[in-house]
Amino acid sequence: MGLMVLGVLLVLVILILAANIRIVPQAHAYILERLGGYKETWGVGIHFKIPILDRVAKRVSLKEQVVDFEPQAVITKDNVTMQIDTVIFFQITDPKQYAYGVENPIAAIENLTATTLRNIIGDLELDETLTSRETINSEMRTSLDIATDPWGIKVNRVELKNIMPPTAIQDAMEKQMKAERERREAILKAEGEKKSTILVAEGKKESLILEAEAEKQAAILNAEAEKQKRIKEAEGQAEAIRTVQKASAEGIEFIKQAGADDAVLTLKSLEAFAKAADGRATKIIIPSELQGIAGLTKTIAEVARPDKAAE
Repeated sequence: MGLMVLGVLLVLVILILAANIRIVPQAHAYILERLGGYKETWGVGIHFKIPILDRVAKRVSLKEQVVDFEPQAVITKDNVTMQIDTVIFFQITDPKQYAYGVENPIAAIENLTATTLRNIIGDLELDETLTSRETINSEMRTSLDIATDPWGIKVNRVELKNIMPPTAIQDAMEKQMKAERERREAILKAEGEKKSTILVAEGKKESLILEAEAEKQAAILNAEAEKQKRIKEAEGQAEAIRTVQKASAEGIEFIKQAGADDAVLTLKSLEAFAKAADGRATKIIIPSELQGIAGLTKTIAEVARPDKAAE
């Protein structure tokens, strides 16, 4: 009987000890209270608590958490009412303050987010609200991080998930965007046509320049050819004159060697003048020393025609 009681007591002790052993997993913390007051914060590992006196008051996750709040109605500076829903990324850095700082931390963050969002959007107009998401996110994160610090919470990021203006505003914005796209399309088309016209004009200009250059080169070549032609003709004429003069000189030299008198030489000079005129000259200037022999020439001509003398 005694052994049975001892066995029962031993089993009870083992059960009690097992019931008061706690293993805290990674990225978690347990808040331990003794007789209703804060005792300590358990970190990762195995822990023992005193039965009846101690209890685990709260289990806290130290992981980063994400909370998606319902859309909040806000009014812009230009009196446009819109719906904005936000996403909060936060992490518990002090489990004790998180457990005892605020009754319902998530609800507190939600209400704080709504009031902060209204304050920020109230200073912005509709267009600024739609184009300033990064600015709004940064301001909200800073404000929420400061406000939640006494609760042991650190706000890492705040994102505006959706911004929903009224239907009439959305329709007007869509029409404006459509008009803007059409305007940009018209501008791009006009710029394309302008560039095309410029390219065509530049092509014509280059073509005219090339044609002018070709005509210039052709004119230069033609002029050069004409020049060479005239040079060759002049050289031919000069060579012909030299040949005639050489022949005349040789004839006179031959007459001199034959012993011809001055009268014969004078006649040969006259023949040379006649050849020089070649029937094209309208006036021939005869040197003074040759004028005196004109009568002699006439006499010789009469002697050469005896039939005329007989008459």
